[in-house]
Amino acid sequence: MLTTFSRLTGIEWRLQGRAFLVALGHGGTHWVAAVFYIVLPFITRDLGLSYAQAGTLVAVFHASAALANFGSGLLVDVSGRRVVYQVVSLIMGGGALLAFGFSARFLMLCLLTVFIGVSNNLWHPAAIAYVSETYPGNRGYALSIHALGANVGDTLAPPATGALLAFLTWQNTSIIGAAPALIIAVLIGVVLLREDGHGGTGVRHSMGMADYFDGLKALVKDRAVLGLCIMAGFRSMTQNGLYVFLPLYLINVVETGPVVMGFAVMAMQIGGIIAAPVAGAWSDRAGRRPVVLAGLTTTTIAIIALTVIQQELLFIAGVSVLGFALFAVRPVVHSWLLDLTPPRWAGSATSLMFGTQAILSAAVPVIGGLIADSYGLAAVFYLLAGTMIVANVLVYLLPGETAAREPS
Repeated sequence: MLTTFSRLTGIEWRLQGRAFLVALGHGGTHWVAAVFYIVLPFITRDLGLSYAQAGTLVAVFHASAALANFGSGLLVDVSGRRVVYQVVSLIMGGGALLAFGFSARFLMLCLLTVFIGVSNNLWHPAAIAYVSETYPGNRGYALSIHALGANVGDTLAPPATGALLAFLTWQNTSIIGAAPALIIAVLIGVVLLREDGHGGTGVRHSMGMADYFDGLKALVKDRAVLGLCIMAGFRSMTQNGLYVFLPLYLINVVETGPVVMGFAVMAMQIGGIIAAPVAGAWSDRAGRRPVVLAGLTTTTIAIIALTVIQQELLFIAGVSVLGFALFAVRPVVHSWLLDLTPPRWAGSATSLMFGTQAILSAAVPVIGGLIADSYGLAAVFYLLAGTMIVANVLVYLLPGETAAREPS
């Protein structure tokens, strides 16, 4: 069975340990973010916040991620240190969520949310560069395992958080929710830190500042890289809009309880768990563009369909289909970016993409909150479908897939 699995993925089972460990860390960062999103409706209720204020809190998350993102790419590529920044990311996010449990003021929660946002985008340049360099011949599949970790974290956090919220306050839930990220940080530090700076390949990728900025200029001028980053930004607007408004829609429109809400969000992530490895391995063989187009189109249709479903079980089934398509695309987009990027600038290319995603995503909670306050929560889903349509169009306009090249 393991031999068949290795043949399908292109990587021997015994060589996949690093990918799965980094995926576990990715799951830890998404666990922190998912706990934040799930407790948000209860923070909103207990503190008497409006939808626009709740959206502002999430906008702080994305804005801080965007501001920190570009600097993190510089740190990762200039130092060549991939693992140490993964550890710092997990400690920062877990620590901020722990401090949530001792906070009851909106401004303090905004400040702590800044640290969660910074930790989220500090992770990606370091981890994606590490995985890409370690498995260059099977980048799509290896990065799908990294994405799989995110889906697992996002899958487990909603029902676990929902169950805790049924018995505990959101403050106590936040304290308990911080533990997994902090434990995983220690595990990654113990296992991988000794080889840090070599990407698991024995080749160190540190560089001088002059070389770094030469490479960065070449990336920014690359039409394919920029177009891919903008497309990913519109896709991310949809994903993060769902994170914010799907729980609010379930609680306030469908009128579910916290446990059912948690399982509905979990259903979206389960779809991603199934889809990510399949899509990643498929894209290694068939190319990135057709896989991305299939996922984006299916996601658009599923979002529109959800607005007419009111029955709980049918709604959860629809959310599962949505997650299957939406999260299948994520690792393929990352692989496509790194196909276009020289390895030494992998961290900065990742920062460019995630920075673009964070900037565009920061607008969704506020705009969506204003739409929800004026026209109802269902209207927000048409906005999210519109962002997916834009992403589809941008994929069609992207130049053909080409190999990475060193800047001259």
